[in-house]
Amino acid sequence: MATNGRLIAGSHNRNEFILINAEELSRHNEGKELSGQICQICGDGIEKTVDGEPFVACNECAFPVCRTCYEYERREGTQACPQCRTRYKRHKGSPRVEGDEEEDDVDDLENEFGFTNHGDQRGSHHLVESTLNGHLHVGHEDSREVPGTQGSSISDIPLLTYRGEDVGVSPDSHALIVPPFMGGGKRVHPMPFPDSSLSSVQPRPLDPKKDLAVYGYGSVAWKDRVDEWKKRQNKLQMVKHQGGNPDGDGPDDPDLPTNDEGRQPLSRKVPIPSSKISPYRLIIVLRLVVLGFFFHYRLLHPVENAYGLWLTSVICEIWFALSWILDQFPKWYPIERETYLDRLSLRYERDDKPSELADIDIFVSTVDPMKEPPLITANTVLSILAVDYPVEKVACYVSDDGAAMLTFEALSETSEFARKWVPFCKKFNIEPRAPEWYFAQKIDYLKDKIHPDFIRERRAMKREYEEFKVRINGLVAQAQKVPEEGWTMQDGTPWPGNNVRDHPGMIQVFLGPDGVLDVEGCELPRLVYVSREKRPGFDHHKKAGAMNSLVRVSAVLSNAPYLLNVDCDHYINNSKALREAMCFMMDPTSGHKVCYVQFPQRFDGIDRHDRYANRNIVFFDINMKGLDGIQGPIYVGTGCVFRRRALYGYNAPVREKPPGKTCNCWPKWCCLCCGARRKNRKAKTKEKKNKKLKTREASSQIHALDDSGEGLEASSGVKNSLLPQTKLEKRFGQSPVFVASTLRENGGTIHAADSASLLKEAIHVISCGYEDKTEWGKEVGWIYGSVTEDILTGFKMHCHGWRSVYCMPKRPAFKGSAPINLSDRLHQVLRWALGSVEILLSKHCPIWYGYGGGLKWLERFSYINSVVYPLTAVPLVAYCTLPAICLLSGKFIVPEISNYASIIFIALFVCIIATGVLEMQWGKVGIDDWWRNEQFWVIGGVSAHLFALFQGLLKVLAGVDTSFTVTSKSGDDGEFSELYVFKWTSLLIAPLTLLIINIIGVVSGIANAINNGYDSWGPLFGKFFFAFWVIVHLYPFLKGLMGKQNRTPTIIIVWSILLASIFSLVWVRVNPFVSKSTGPVLELCGLDCDYS
Repeated sequence: MATNGRLIAGSHNRNEFILINAEELSRHNEGKELSGQICQICGDGIEKTVDGEPFVACNECAFPVCRTCYEYERREGTQACPQCRTRYKRHKGSPRVEGDEEEDDVDDLENEFGFTNHGDQRGSHHLVESTLNGHLHVGHEDSREVPGTQGSSISDIPLLTYRGEDVGVSPDSHALIVPPFMGGGKRVHPMPFPDSSLSSVQPRPLDPKKDLAVYGYGSVAWKDRVDEWKKRQNKLQMVKHQGGNPDGDGPDDPDLPTNDEGRQPLSRKVPIPSSKISPYRLIIVLRLVVLGFFFHYRLLHPVENAYGLWLTSVICEIWFALSWILDQFPKWYPIERETYLDRLSLRYERDDKPSELADIDIFVSTVDPMKEPPLITANTVLSILAVDYPVEKVACYVSDDGAAMLTFEALSETSEFARKWVPFCKKFNIEPRAPEWYFAQKIDYLKDKIHPDFIRERRAMKREYEEFKVRINGLVAQAQKVPEEGWTMQDGTPWPGNNVRDHPGMIQVFLGPDGVLDVEGCELPRLVYVSREKRPGFDHHKKAGAMNSLVRVSAVLSNAPYLLNVDCDHYINNSKALREAMCFMMDPTSGHKVCYVQFPQRFDGIDRHDRYANRNIVFFDINMKGLDGIQGPIYVGTGCVFRRRALYGYNAPVREKPPGKTCNCWPKWCCLCCGARRKNRKAKTKEKKNKKLKTREASSQIHALDDSGEGLEASSGVKNSLLPQTKLEKRFGQSPVFVASTLRENGGTIHAADSASLLKEAIHVISCGYEDKTEWGKEVGWIYGSVTEDILTGFKMHCHGWRSVYCMPKRPAFKGSAPINLSDRLHQVLRWALGSVEILLSKHCPIWYGYGGGLKWLERFSYINSVVYPLTAVPLVAYCTLPAICLLSGKFIVPEISNYASIIFIALFVCIIATGVLEMQWGKVGIDDWWRNEQFWVIGGVSAHLFALFQGLLKVLAGVDTSFTVTSKSGDDGEFSELYVFKWTSLLIAPLTLLIINIIGVVSGIANAINNGYDSWGPLFGKFFFAFWVIVHLYPFLKGLMGKQNRTPTIIIVWSILLASIFSLVWVRVNPFVSKSTGPVLELCGLDCDYS
């Protein structure tokens, strides 16, 4: 695509298409389409037939099997396709086997061992390109000539037999076997091309009554091949277990097959040891039993003099128990995973071939450069461009949803600095590859660096980066004051995005394979700036709409089969992160069912104690591992690699089960006795299946793509392309290029399309009205309807039968920034909780949505918990208020405790502690992180969750829309300076009130105990424990209110106030300044003694 470094702006609705002459130079190059398949049995490549087409063993399902395995299955196996169990039909040139006589195919026995020159073959037209007729000028592939091979003399061809020569056939009439050097490698295959050296070979007479194995066709070669493979596998296993070669050979021993290592699984599940998980499950069951006894006691022993308090507490405890069940049982099957990057390289990156790794489009989203600093975004982009992955297979798309010229110019500076930064990273293999965090590391950068030029180049690169920062900060300073006439580009052209709410779509290709090279003359990954069109009167759907625009633009320009989305503040911390994800996505055994690979979120710039649980370790290291053992983790909005077809709303591929036993497999007497019963059962099953199918078709919840013409089948790309063009356009929009890209399961662009047409289509697909009357945001792409579009999008994929994978490499894949200030942190939690409330009150609520699909029950429990947790705010506020009321009123929620009740309470308390301890053990979570998570659960529950519940109800019921503020991502005034800044917000009212009334309640309770004497202290301890539970959980909130104390710790201040109040009450009670009489106290008896 020849853009000559110019910004592309335009509006499809207004028929505008403008090329703005900017000074940046770049060029776009279409990605190369992946090609080649491998045999699912032996792992070798699928060869081509004499017609130039890939060999297809099964005409029903096209399950990839090479010709050698196909012939072996026909001769010595089940004679059926491993996937659909359809009997293999005899192909041209294959020997006959028993059962072939029943087929009506043409007999070509005379050509079984002959080689005929078929001449050059013409390539067929692509079905995808046929959909573009009338829309684009697309050329077709030129005719391809099948190359020949160097012939060898017929004398070099050995005559092989099986167990000696047949006495009935002359020695010169034995079958001809193609030697390994003529078939390519060590495989015995029919020759897919003509060979003039074999034209003199005459057909040899065969006895049709005998098995062809007698004449040696394939038997010896296959047997030798299997024996050699077993030998290599055994030797490889011995080397793995014993740590060396048992034969004493060196590392270059040819019998150690490196390719066999590449055929091993690319990842594996690592279950939690039974010594850790079995006690954990036992404690969960025991806790359920104890909960049963606890509620039995609580319901049968009400408090008569405090019935309202008792009833409130019981209702709250029942809700807490239900929330615990929803949170606990999805952690029943926790697992971990391991990846094998060396096997990935052996399988897809061979020395003699181009890299076969899949293309990846990476999305970076940003809105406001004043709240999301351009320097942070630039570091994220630089870490992407320097990732350890083939440069021609990486494309980075930056979405500027604020149409800010500051972001555009910062990205231009970033592309120029990348020409120096990327080769430096790859030359010295540094980590991380975001310069801000690389140069900020407090480590010895000379360690393990033996390159003599490293010190000099590192110092020079640091100076270059400092100059780069000065330029970026200069742009930020200039952007503080907007000119009255708006921003103007360097060539004098007005910036198209001066009006943020009314501007055309903009696309700028900064870097590309055929564009600007780095300082060493190597190509750089593609870098594209995208700002979608915005017009008044359109709902642009915030981040979800921006992500869908990137999906469409990338499909037109590069169309990689996999997508990675990251926030602008989440840089790639592990340069091999993409390879980690490909170990799951490209695994030939299980990768086809994976819709996305989610990485955990890790953060920089958080205080050592993590006061407000910003790291969220419990969720990422415990809950997500549990979900990975069921159907996969939920999507958390960033650091996630998607399969593009899953985002398009396709159903997950379903492997059909092999047919069961037929009547021929059972004895006749069994058929007579049970035949009628099986017939009735079969009829009921069929009726039930039809009823279920009708239900799924009638349900609008899961808009799966089916065979009826309303959708597509994910397993057959040819079937998809045969559907009417209008059906596809109704679903994906009025773009022929984009619709054609959706039919390419392995990605790739239309190479013959001219640049002008692709540019117009790219502008067209980001127009504000493109999604009207389509399935975008409903069944395709990121799903609309909630500010937390991540939960909803992942939930829809799981409902379609896909599974996800949780990948936790030893070096964190991504790192980002988190708000460490209390107010910012609460606003972030408020946004998440508000999105959950919106989903709860929508049609996509997991309580009633998605039945009949592929969502598993424990996975549904997790999604239900993720949307109902804001409701816990109401019982939590009530429960935190009860201690103060009990202390002030002198009543309690529990009657006088008996020995039986004491045992139940102690057992429940022990089970709660044991569950937490065992979770920390198998999840590898520290007690500090676990305790901070418990504290902030209370702080967020009584503040952000409570407000989110009311705002969600107002939005859904009254139509009052609420907007959230983008969380600040920087704090440059000193280390952790933002932590101590106090920002007042209405979210602080509820927890502050609870804290004050509980402290007052403690002081009042002590005063009453002192006044009432020794007997009142016993019942007071239960109330004190209840109140201190609330105060301790709200302690980080109190510490945030106190701000930064230079000398006196906050805990000293709190305890000083509390102890001062207690001693004051004691002092008043003792009252030492009142004089006391030493004699008896005389009082009037009331009798008149003088009365006579």
